[in-house]
Formats: sequence, structure tokens, C-alpha cells
Amino acid sequence: MRRQLMWTLVVRSFAALMFGALALVWPEVTVAALALLFGAYALADGLTLLTSALRREGDAGHRTAHTAGGVLGIVVGVTAIAWPGVTALALAGLIGAWAVGSGAAEIWAAARFRHELHHEWMLFAAGGASVVAGVLVWARPDAGALGMTQVIGVYAMIAGLLTLAAAWRLHGTTAAVHRPRHTRQARPT
Repeated sequence: MRRQLMWTLVVRSFAALMFGALALVWPEVTVAALALLFGAYALADGLTLLTSALRREGDAGHRTAHTAGGVLGIVVGVTAIAWPGVTALALAGLIGAWAVGSGAAEIWAAARFRHELHHEWMLFAAGGASVVAGVLVWARPDAGALGMTQVIGVYAMIAGLLTLAAAWRLHGTTAAVHRPRHTRQARPT
């Protein structure tokens, strides 16, 4: 179970880091290109979360949080990809809704993991960064593609790094749990 969660976090973090890097390196992106780029990211994140929820055993609350975040990511990702001619205002609403919704699901999942992980604060922080990014995009939809790209790009980099750090810490605890114990053998006298 821990290993599966670790890989879910790794895939999500790399998707976020790739999206964030592209968004920040390509600031003059058009609204149509931003819609496609964001749609691919939201779709990848949603598919990863939904796959994790369907394959995971155990806590129903955590699975529900991943299912909610996964379905939201898939719906928003497909909508953004299928609607590349979207206006900047509509795209701001779509990105803001996804960021707030997925951030809330991340916070919910982190709260459910309090008993299993000792570093869930990283997942809380990633969820919080998502909610803040969504609110910023909603607050200034008139900032256009450049403003949205910068906000969502910085958010994706922060969330990607926090999620990757959580995966790394989880890897350390998983390796310690699965490390075989070597018993000392008595020396012949």
C-alpha cells in the first residue's frame, strides 16, 4: 500500500513539475495553447489519482478523496482539451475550479493519512498551494493568459516539489519497513 502511494505521488509530482516548467519557460503562451497544456496536466493528474483510488485497499475516506480529485481532473482535463478555443475568462474559471477542488481533495486525503504518515504536512501544503492558486486565478481572471500561466506554473512547481518530497520521505519509511532484519548468529566458542 505504501509503495503504491509512493508511486502515485511520484507520477503526480513529475506531471506537475513538467507542466510548471513548461508554463514558466513559455510565458507568452496563447490561451489555446495554455488550455491544451493545462488539459494534459489535469488529465494526467486525474488519471493517476483515479487509478490509485481503484487499486488501493483500506481507508474508504482516502479512496473517496482520490476518486473525487481524479474524476475532477479527468473532467476538467478533457474539457480543456476539447475546448481549445476557450476564452481567457472561461479558462480562468476552469483552472480555478480545478485548483480549488483538487486542493481540497488533497487536503482531505492528507487528513486521512495522518495516522499512516508522519510527513503529511507536505501533502497539506501542496493542497493549500492548489487552493491559493485557484483563488488567485479566480480573483484576477482579467490578468489574461500570461498572468494565469505564471500563477499556475509557480503553483505546479511548488506542489510538484512538495509531492516529490513526500514521496521521497514515504520511500524512506517504506524501505525501512521492508528491510530484512538480520539476526546475529552466535559464534562458536
